[in-house]
Amino acid sequence: MMMNLSPYLHPYHIMIHGTKGFDIKLPEGETLETMKLLSREQVKTMSEVIKEESVVVRVGCLAGPNLSKELAQRQPSATVVASPFQEVIQIGKKLLRNDRFQVYGNNDLVGVEMAGVLKNIIAIASGALSGLGHGENAKGLLISRGAVEMIYLGRALGGNTKAFLGLAGIGDLVTTCNSPMSRNFTVGYRLAKGETLDQILGDMHEVAEGVNTIKIVKKCADYYKVRAPITDRLYKVLFEGMTVPEALEHLMRYPLDVDIDFIED
Repeated sequence: MMMNLSPYLHPYHIMIHGTKGFDIKLPEGETLETMKLLSREQVKTMSEVIKEESVVVRVGCLAGPNLSKELAQRQPSATVVASPFQEVIQIGKKLLRNDRFQVYGNNDLVGVEMAGVLKNIIAIASGALSGLGHGENAKGLLISRGAVEMIYLGRALGGNTKAFLGLAGIGDLVTTCNSPMSRNFTVGYRLAKGETLDQILGDMHEVAEGVNTIKIVKKCADYYKVRAPITDRLYKVLFEGMTVPEALEHLMRYPLDVDIDFIED
C-alpha cells in the first residue's frame, strides 16, 4: 500500500496510522514459514514502513480501546496519538477530540505500536478461556500475566514499559479481552469450541491480526530468549495441533512464581 501511495506524498505531509500489525523483511528466497528466528531488524512497525517507503518524516500512531461499534454509537471513549513530534500529537488531538472522545499524547511511538500489536495475542487467549466456559478469576489471571508478557516482548523489540501501562496497553488489552466484537477474541473462542483455524479464517470477513502476529512474535521471542509462555502455547494451538485445554493445563503448571519483576523499587 505504501509503495502505491508514496509517489503522492511529500516531506511536508503528516501521517497518523491505526495499523495493529507487523511487516517483515526477509532474505531472498525465505518465507515466514521457513524462518525459525526473527530479529528486530526483520520486523517492522507501520511507522517504520511509512518512513522507509515514502519521504514522510512526521509520523504518528493511533491506538487504544476503540471498538468501532461503540465509537459509532458515540459512547464515551479515548485514544492515544503517539509520535516523537509534538506537532503530530497536537494535530491529532485537534482533529479527533470531541465531547465523547478524549485524545491523549505519548512520545513513545514504537512502544505504543508494540502494545497495540501484542495485545491481539492475549485477546485470542481470552476468547479461548471464554470458549472453555471459564470465569472472571481466569480472565483476571490471563490479563495480568498477559500484560507482563507484552512488556517483556515489547522491551525486547524496542518499546518502553510506560507505553504498556496506558491506553494503548492496559486500556486496549482489557477492552479487547472482554469483547465478543473483537475478531481476535472470536478466533480464540471458536478454537476452544473445537473449530480448526482454517474453518475460522475461511468464513471471517475481516482479518484477525493476532494470528499472524503470533507466528512472528514466537520467532522473535525465540531469537531474544524472552519468556513468552502464552504466545508459545497459542502458537502450538494454532500451528502444531495442540488443543486449547492442553495449552491451559501447561500454563497453569508453568514454573514461574514471580509476579512483577520489570519495575524497579
